[in-house]
Amino acid sequence: MFCKATLFTLALAFAASASPVERDTGVRVALPKRSALTKADGTFDHAKAVAASARTLNKHRQNLINLQRNTGSLPKGASIKELKEVPTVEKRQKESLTDEDSDEEWAGTISIGSPAQKFLIDFDTGSSDLWVPSSSCSSSTCSSKSKYTASKSSTGSKKSGTFEIEYGDGSTVSGPVYTEDVTVGGVSVTGQYFSPVTTLSSSFKDDPIDGLLGMAWPLISNLGKNPFFNTADSAGAVSSNVFGMKLASSGSELYLGGTDSSLYSGSIEYHSIDTSTGFWQATGASVKVGSKTVESDFDTIIDSGTTIMYGPPSAVKAVYAAVSGSAVYDSSEGYYSYPCDSPPTISFNWGGKDWEISSENLSLGETETGSGKCVGALAGQDLGLGDDVWLLGDSFMKNVYTAFSFSKSSVGFAELA
Repeated sequence: MFCKATLFTLALAFAASASPVERDTGVRVALPKRSALTKADGTFDHAKAVAASARTLNKHRQNLINLQRNTGSLPKGASIKELKEVPTVEKRQKESLTDEDSDEEWAGTISIGSPAQKFLIDFDTGSSDLWVPSSSCSSSTCSSKSKYTASKSSTGSKKSGTFEIEYGDGSTVSGPVYTEDVTVGGVSVTGQYFSPVTTLSSSFKDDPIDGLLGMAWPLISNLGKNPFFNTADSAGAVSSNVFGMKLASSGSELYLGGTDSSLYSGSIEYHSIDTSTGFWQATGASVKVGSKTVESDFDTIIDSGTTIMYGPPSAVKAVYAAVSGSAVYDSSEGYYSYPCDSPPTISFNWGGKDWEISSENLSLGETETGSGKCVGALAGQDLGLGDDVWLLGDSFMKNVYTAFSFSKSSVGFAELA
């Protein structure tokens, strides 16, 4: 969720249509790398994975709290789980710094205020708020971050209310509510609601990002306001209320105002979402192992702020039961292993193409050096998201070009070029 990584190019379109064929008129910004769930020696980083899963559960717990507050109800079968403690992941002296070089967080630089104050931001399709550290944050976690100084901006305006997200270690991200001018890659808006947070969870201490920009629907906003992209669309700052994402080890891109046709081939296969949840939650999915359909008729939340893929424990158990040579690796966390030399072909389908997970994106590394057993990037956990709801993060998104359409209330996939 917040400890992610890769060289990522951010492209933001000033004028692009929502059709499958679009001219590339965006602005590209090269982004830094972060850490992932595979160690430098090619083995699975179990401790980091457990911490990432706890952050994912806590993030979506907060989203459900926001949804219930904003709408008065939860989706069928959804439940607000207890906060899960995020274990501390100690730095290992013998680990190479190349451990910091894989796919974990999709971030870019934005500016807030007049004159512009710049921040490195995680773009997250699994949440709906913008926050950055405030100059009033004096904790050690904020010491290495860029901080928003309200007194230095002529366009900031303090509003009533507070912003707060609670974490399993007892710490919070919290602060006042402001409106401000915000610019992302040349797309500028005025009056954007955000929080310059005055407390910052220790979970972010070793994370290079300054803050987060949510790109899901307003229903799960903690602030109860439009996220940045919706504000931009309402103001006419983008010509289409579609954005596209390519996530990869290099050449990654966010495209605001359409999709970048140079990054995919063929047309985009769009699928309807459940608009009552606030997530990019595509309905009517099935999962295959090889040519065999193992589970069907479930929902899938597409979340760039989550590293791997999660499904209900019983459903994920059924998937690995269809994988020759698979075994339980960690029953409490829902991780399984499979033979590295014969990875399964796992794919998702929403009534059109089978969208396969590559062997590279399926593996989180060997269980131990030389074991020949790889840990799969699909884990069985109940995150409280509802009956038959799966969460597909980067391990899925890195295999496709993804389009998020507010106008069509749908999410779409295309083959990478």
